[in-house]
Order: sequence, then structure tokens, then C-alpha cells
Amino acid sequence: MLKLTYIETGFYLEYLAKSLEEWVQGRVILALRVGESLCIEPTTASFLLPADLPGLDTLALEIRRLDLESIRLSAGDAEYLEVSIEGTWVSSKADSDEGVFVAVMSHSVEFFLLKLWQESQVSASVLSE
Repeated sequence: MLKLTYIETGFYLEYLAKSLEEWVQGRVILALRVGESLCIEPTTASFLLPADLPGLDTLALEIRRLDLESIRLSAGDAEYLEVSIEGTWVSSKADSDEGVFVAVMSHSVEFFLLKLWQESQVSASVLSE
């Protein structure tokens, strides 16, 4: 399962070796114990990857090969590719911009997408120095 944590300054992508149900159950129990409100809803999340990132063609082929409908790749502009994923949004308020998005896909696509995102972060940090 992939977990995207959205914060004020951006987001962080990570892999979780739990099922969606197991992770949501733990999050609900935590919210109950600390008296926090919790909003859980199905939705779509999107993020950008550099269009010249090596491996994007392989990701597109793997998505087509597996016939996945829960992930879509589309050209954002000449420099970026938009990745849209169906999953579940978890936040403390229904209209919050900060929260966690979790999505379940094939393991190969999850790991490959994580690797591409990590490579894009390394490229971005090198460019900003």
C-alpha cells in the first residue's frame, strides 16, 4: 500500500506493508483514544513527476499490462507528468488540505512508483542546491 502524507509544504510518499483495512483500523482506534475527529472517504489524489524521469515508459507499460484502472498517467505539460491514483483520504476534518491518502495497487506498481518519486526528489534537491 502507498501512503501519501499531505502537509502545508508538499507531500511525502511511502510504502506500507499493511493492508488498507489494517491501517485504517489502527488509525480509527488512535483517533478514538485521543478524542480526535476523523474523516475517511474514497477519492483521487494526484501528483507530478518530471516528464524526463527515466522509467516512466516502463511504469506506463506495467499499468497497461496489469490493466489497472486505479492509476492514470497524463501529460501535465512539457515538463511534468500527472499521476492520478484512486484511494482513500483520511483527515481530521472533511475540508482539510492536510491529511493522509492511502492507495492499494499491485506491489510491482507500488514499488516502481515509489522509486520514481524518490528519484524525482533527489533530482529536485540537486537542482535547488
